[in-house]
Amino acid sequence: RLVEPNYLIDISALEELKEIKLNGGHVEISAAVTQANLMAWPEINKHLPLLVEALPNVGHFQTRAKGTFCGSIAHSDPSSEQPLCFAVLGGEAVLQSKRGKRILPAAEFQTGLLATAREADEISSSVRLPVQKPGAGYAFEEITRRRGDFGIVSVAVIADGNNVRIGVGGVADRPEIRDWEKISDGDLDDALNAFAWEMGGDDDIHATAKYRRQLVRRIGRRAIEEARK
Repeated sequence: RLVEPNYLIDISALEELKEIKLNGGHVEISAAVTQANLMAWPEINKHLPLLVEALPNVGHFQTRAKGTFCGSIAHSDPSSEQPLCFAVLGGEAVLQSKRGKRILPAAEFQTGLLATAREADEISSSVRLPVQKPGAGYAFEEITRRRGDFGIVSVAVIADGNNVRIGVGGVADRPEIRDWEKISDGDLDDALNAFAWEMGGDDDIHATAKYRRQLVRRIGRRAIEEARK
C-alpha cells in the first residue's frame, strides 16, 4: 500500500529479463530473476560469495521463489539484506526508459528510506555486481526477531588483508558503508564503536538505538573476523 497505481504490468514472463550474465568483471542480474533463481545459479559460489551468505536470510523459500533481486534493490528497504549487499559490493543499477539507459552506482542510486534516484518513467532493468576479488574474504551477519524477518541490524563485510569494507543495514535510512585501510585488530573495537555512534539511530517497536549500537559492535566484530579467516 505504498503506491496506488492506475496500471500494474507483470514483466515476469519476459525472457530477456530472466538472465544472469557474467560480463567481464561483473555479474548482471536482470529484473525478473528471482532470489531463488539467483541462489541456484551454478556460478554464485565462485563469483558472488557474499550473496551465498546473505540470500538464505531473505524471507522464506516461498517468498524467495517470487521476490526478485532487482525488486528488492528498487524498493530500497534499509533493513533488507539485498540493498545492503548491493551497497557493500559497490554495485550498479541499470535504469531504462524511452529516453535511453543510464547506470548509477549504489551510492547514488540509494537516496534514503524506501527512496532511490529512479525516475517515474524508468524501469530498473538489471543490477550489476562486481565479481569476487581474488584473495578477499566475505561475511554476512544479522540479528532478527524471527527467522526470515528483516534484520534489526545486518552487517556485510569484505576483508582484503588489513583493509576492511563494512556495511550496516537496519540503523540509518539506507545502508551505511565505511572503508578502513590497514586497520589492525586492536583498532577494530574503537572503529566499530565510532561507526555505531555516527549512524545515530532511533528507538522503535523492534529495538532501542542503544541496542542497535551494541549489535553493530558485536556482530560487526564477528563478521570482520569471519571475513578475515
